[in-house]
Amino acid sequence: MADDKIDAYLELRSGGRLLVGRDRIRLLEAVAEHGSISKAAKAMGISYKTAWEAVDAINNLLPTPAFVTRTSGRVGGAAEMTEEGRRLITAFHRLEDHLARISSLIAEEGLADIGDALLWATGFKISARNIFRTEVVSVRRWPVDVEVVLKVSDEHSIHAIITNAATEQLDLAPGRKALALVKAPFVRLVSPDEASRLRRNLFRGTVVRRIDAEVHSEVHLDLGKGKTLVAVVPRHQVEDLGLVEGSTAAATFEPDHVILAAG
Repeated sequence: MADDKIDAYLELRSGGRLLVGRDRIRLLEAVAEHGSISKAAKAMGISYKTAWEAVDAINNLLPTPAFVTRTSGRVGGAAEMTEEGRRLITAFHRLEDHLARISSLIAEEGLADIGDALLWATGFKISARNIFRTEVVSVRRWPVDVEVVLKVSDEHSIHAIITNAATEQLDLAPGRKALALVKAPFVRLVSPDEASRLRRNLFRGTVVRRIDAEVHSEVHLDLGKGKTLVAVVPRHQVEDLGLVEGSTAAATFEPDHVILAAG
């Protein structure tokens, strides 16, 4: 029928939380318009926490952040969109236009001859709070395991240990783009003394959010350059380290706790 329509909704989720979707892009556009995360959240009718989680999640997926905060940004939510953020919004709208054409074709012609185009309309979920877009720097092979070093930013890199079979399947080599995923419970917060002895997967940052439950605490570290690391640890450890919002902290995770994905 001429009035039939299929709405192809493009979104990316991680750990049940939205990373990129139509509403999230509208939020980012609102942040750009108002120059303030708190004002954008109010205009969109969502909480300040939800708005910050949107910015954090998207910044982690981009080579450079979509937004940078000014000096008082963590208090007032002041933010400035970067060129990378503008490219993200433009690319998303182009993808949605592409999906709209595919959905119109499906409505008019059915599923025949659509083929792989349907893949554009599928989303995926990942059970990990920390997901980073990286570039493979080196691949060092051993008889069973392979050590892979991945660049997250100029300041940060990730060491991962995977099997030879996985290395072959993902076709990993220097220069290859890959996603690195680490579940929040695998991230450990460490004391300054322990941090001084670590040589791999050491991340230093500022505590920008601490959420306490009876047994565990969720801690968000701002690593700089738009990157955020989330840890879920026993609450008593956070209290023993004396961590509050604004504190500096160090975190780490084991190389064999890193999951890699490559297209």
